[in-house]
Amino acid sequence: MTVSTTPMNLTRAAHVGISVSDLDASITFYRALTGREPSVANETMHSVPFGHSQGLSTARLRYATFDLDNIGIDLIEFREPVGERTEGAANRPGSMHLCLKVDDFDTVYRRMKEAGYDFLGEDYTFIAGEVTPDAALGTQVAYFNDPDGTNLEIIRPEGGFSN
Repeated sequence: MTVSTTPMNLTRAAHVGISVSDLDASITFYRALTGREPSVANETMHSVPFGHSQGLSTARLRYATFDLDNIGIDLIEFREPVGERTEGAANRPGSMHLCLKVDDFDTVYRRMKEAGYDFLGEDYTFIAGEVTPDAALGTQVAYFNDPDGTNLEIIRPEGGFSN
């Protein structure tokens, strides 16, 4: 694919869409994770043209939306056509992650572990020699997955990671 270098000036995110296998289970997970109720829950859509807009033959789905302070999370359960799990490991091109910013990393991380969240590894704090710019030193991160394997992160950012 060749893309023009002409700036499109797209600078604001509206939402992130996450395909899920079981909308009810995902609502339960994201409700606990965010501490919020979905603003839209268990809504449906069935549209051949909408499916075509996504490169699919049709789109019959259920969805829910969680509104965070600065972005929405749309959970989408495709019932037709049903997709296969992506197994989107962090190092696979095309995979992505949703990063959630926290103020008190140690408290949130401890509470999540006590609540049974299964982190992919131990929490990590960036140190000198591992990351640039130096202003990012001290950033704390931990990674985990939602029930369908979507990559999620909590972060207490410093310097270069604080945007």
